[in-house]
Amino acid sequence: MTSTDQTAHIEPPKPREISDAAIAMIDEQGTVVGWTQAAQQLVGYSAGGVVGRSATLVLPSSQDPLRVAEFAEQCRAQGGWSGTAPVRHRDGRILNVSLRISLLRGQDATLRWLVSLTDIGALSSGMLNGSVRESLLIHAPIGIVVRDPQLRCTWVNDAMERHDGIPRDRRLGRRPTESMPSFETEALEAALRQVLECGITMVHEYRAWPPEDPRREHAFAASFFCLQDADGQALGVCSMSVDVTGGQRARERLAILSQAGTRIGSTLDVVQTGQELADVAVPLLADYAIVDLAESVPLGKEPYARLDTMYDHAPVFRRAGLASIHRGIPESPWARGETVFLSPNSPFSSVLCTGRSHLEPVLDTSPGAWIDHDPARAQKIRENGVHSLMVVPIRTQRSVLGLALFARTDDPVPFQEDDLLLAEELVTRAALSLDNARQYAREHTAALALQRNLLPHRLMGGVAVEAVSRYLPADTDAGVGGDWFDVIPLSGARVALVIGDVVGHGIDAAATMGRLRTAVRTLADLDLPPDELLSHLDDSVRRLAEEDDDPDQASTMGATCLYAVYDPATRQCTMARAGHPPPAIVDAQGQVTFPDLPTGAPLGLGLGLVPFDAVEVELPEGSLLAFYTDGLVESRDEDIDVGMHRLGTALARPDQSLEDLCSSVMETVPTQAPSDDVTLLLVRTHTLNAAQIASGDLPAEPTAARTARQLAARQLSEWGLEHLVPDTELIVSELVTNAIRHGAGPIRLRLIQHQVLTCEVFDSGTCYPRLRHGRTVDENGRGLLMVAQLARRWGFRPTTCGKLVWVEQDLSSAPSHARSP
Repeated sequence: MTSTDQTAHIEPPKPREISDAAIAMIDEQGTVVGWTQAAQQLVGYSAGGVVGRSATLVLPSSQDPLRVAEFAEQCRAQGGWSGTAPVRHRDGRILNVSLRISLLRGQDATLRWLVSLTDIGALSSGMLNGSVRESLLIHAPIGIVVRDPQLRCTWVNDAMERHDGIPRDRRLGRRPTESMPSFETEALEAALRQVLECGITMVHEYRAWPPEDPRREHAFAASFFCLQDADGQALGVCSMSVDVTGGQRARERLAILSQAGTRIGSTLDVVQTGQELADVAVPLLADYAIVDLAESVPLGKEPYARLDTMYDHAPVFRRAGLASIHRGIPESPWARGETVFLSPNSPFSSVLCTGRSHLEPVLDTSPGAWIDHDPARAQKIRENGVHSLMVVPIRTQRSVLGLALFARTDDPVPFQEDDLLLAEELVTRAALSLDNARQYAREHTAALALQRNLLPHRLMGGVAVEAVSRYLPADTDAGVGGDWFDVIPLSGARVALVIGDVVGHGIDAAATMGRLRTAVRTLADLDLPPDELLSHLDDSVRRLAEEDDDPDQASTMGATCLYAVYDPATRQCTMARAGHPPPAIVDAQGQVTFPDLPTGAPLGLGLGLVPFDAVEVELPEGSLLAFYTDGLVESRDEDIDVGMHRLGTALARPDQSLEDLCSSVMETVPTQAPSDDVTLLLVRTHTLNAAQIASGDLPAEPTAARTARQLAARQLSEWGLEHLVPDTELIVSELVTNAIRHGAGPIRLRLIQHQVLTCEVFDSGTCYPRLRHGRTVDENGRGLLMVAQLARRWGFRPTTCGKLVWVEQDLSSAPSHARSP
């Protein structure tokens, strides 16, 4: 409040009565000259029994007079004393009291001592008035004035002038209304008269505007005591006052901190948290505030761990928060998000290196000051009248996240120590939120990196399909999800198409996704039908849940999955799903259908009691399959049917390339941040032509092996693969011989030329081949070992009527007799 506000009518606070302070006034010789009723209640002596006598009357009899004299001399030298001391009650009891001795000065350089005593028990029980009690306990300066019955000042201590700025010579001999015109003196004098008339002790609160600081209002709490003479009559009134302006500022600080608690850290975004800190500080604390963060912090990386060596690595800072009372924030040389220059000679560098805040109440802009080495800031400082500055490091333990700057331009009052304490408290609170956001960013980045590294980098569809994909992680507090997809080459030019979604979000979901993708690839290598593969995968998920140490997570572990196998030789696609949305099938004319597949229970949640069913569909050449996760078609605001219709509309464009079509579909995702991951896998099917396939039925008799060799040699010659004839003859001969010995008819041989040469032998038996290492004395058992040495890879898979053993050879392979030993 300024001096112009003094005319406003403000209802003065009403005095409050207390009865706990014991006050005595002593002259230079140690004689008691004034006493209070509270002193009588404390030590048992009335004013008539102690006034005019030596103060040693209340000292324990064991006190050495020499020590008392030394103590008195010490008080004179130091201008007073405070602490605990024993006093003797009139009944002989020894009381342990909190004692404060203050030196008072009067006219003509005369001296008096004011002694205040408080029972330690009263202090602990909370009987004292809050303001004075707190000051007694912490030995804060207390202003003391003693007035006569006419309210003229007779004695005063030095601290009182520091409180209200009234010189001693201007106060002595005058009433409050004569010496303090800018104070609420009428109410003050009324309270003083009431104390004199009633002999009671009161607390009175009033405001003042000291002459040397008329812009700032000061608040005081004063305790008034009636001093009695030897006859018990009112000798005068003693006023002990405490400047409680700091208490008001403390309440203001609490209000600011309360706002900080609700406004800072509302999100897990590092940059947004920095902006929230700046917004809270302006205008409650500063006219201009900025927050600069180490560049690694928004990325979730570890901050600078050692303050004293951080400049060994030339750290980079970026402006994250910016606020000002002026439109356009003209004080800042850098916009939000820009790289910030830190001069080595500036207080910013010092703060970052030492970890200690910098307070510059009056900013030094003279030649040779630090701003001369920082021309960008110097120009803004001079243009906008920045005159007071605080720089506070943003840190957690010994890690530096950045720094915050607070400045004043329009507010003429410089920053003080209490402002710095408030700024540090604000920054400390913000640092916790910033570190939480940084750790979330780190986990989010790690989960995203883990997921992307676990997902396929190239989709290898072979001759069967052309495939493209898109993945859009969710922008939620929970982090990325567990979506995955895959295209897995199988034997016989077939391909497996997979898409899945793990329950939950974050790094755990990404890790589970990686384990499931590995499990699917392993099971796919066994050439299991889709329904059987999902059954095995369901067992794997339930085992993972059982092995998990966290029962809560185990109860929620689960996933959805769609698994399909496409055979380009037959154009048959066999599909099965476990709680996953069905694929979309688009024909060459752009007609979109969603096949009616049995839903199946999500993996890990069906308890193995619900079987998975597979459906086989025939796909024309050039058909389009769209596999997706529910994040593409589901949202909080619309039903899944709406999303699937939107997807079908976007897919009905057969003239577009797969890449363009994939981008068009992703553009249909709502513009707001998705609540779940969005994954899309598009494949366009191809068909093997008849010239790439040769097959024939073989009799279940010993001559079948020779027939198979002849058929293979003739077909390889037509394909121009004569160099593969010797090895292929050995391979088909062994496979057909095994089919005759260990299987059952009919027997069928098929050769497929695509990216490799595949030899397949089918029989209706159920005895699966097993690779054995024959002993030196064995005459049989080495056939499959020879096949494995000649082939690129080999395997078998069950069929509806038996089994099929297959072997792949590289088209460029040299014959076995030409290979290096």
